[in-house]
Amino acid sequence: MKVILGLGNPGRQYEATRHNVGWWVLDHLADVWRFDGWKRDGETLVSTAAVDGTRVRLVKPLTYMNLSGHVLKNYTRRPFWSAAKDLLVIVDDVALPVGRFRMRSRGSAGGHNGLRSVETSLGNQEYSRFRIGVGPSEERRHVYSDLADFVLAPFARDEREDIIGLMPRFAAAADTWLREGIESAMNSHNRDGDGAITE
Repeated sequence: MKVILGLGNPGRQYEATRHNVGWWVLDHLADVWRFDGWKRDGETLVSTAAVDGTRVRLVKPLTYMNLSGHVLKNYTRRPFWSAAKDLLVIVDDVALPVGRFRMRSRGSAGGHNGLRSVETSLGNQEYSRFRIGVGPSEERRHVYSDLADFVLAPFARDEREDIIGLMPRFAAAADTWLREGIESAMNSHNRDGDGAITE
């Protein structure tokens, strides 16, 4: 089973925030892949179906961001399941401006509490992550002095429109990861906001 874990916080007050962009992408994937509705499963909301013969589970933790990795414990106990090849974590990244995104096959948490929790639960950094840029533009950098306030604030209208406009590209990247693996997804989809391939 392939698991796509979208990081975010439960609760209506967080739905529109930058920290919940991982959940937005999962909702889009569930729609384009024609999954059934979301169901409560322990400390998660899940939607499960087959995509061209591959069983895929979309997972939203209900544990709040800094405990997100706890929901992976049951998967790590499954025979033949490997986080290195079967897990994709979709996460917001303030180091990337809106319009940029990166896929990586491994690496540090980079100060992100959700990724730190995932790393702790897995016991290593060997899992694919899809970082969605939510960082401020140069014009908006002075508005938020506190990072927590920034990621827990809603997107500005133009930023939200940019994120929504990128959803087909996010879905294409996730689809490539699913069918061809992380290296192929990185080579095909790590691009800047203008479409140019970036490192």
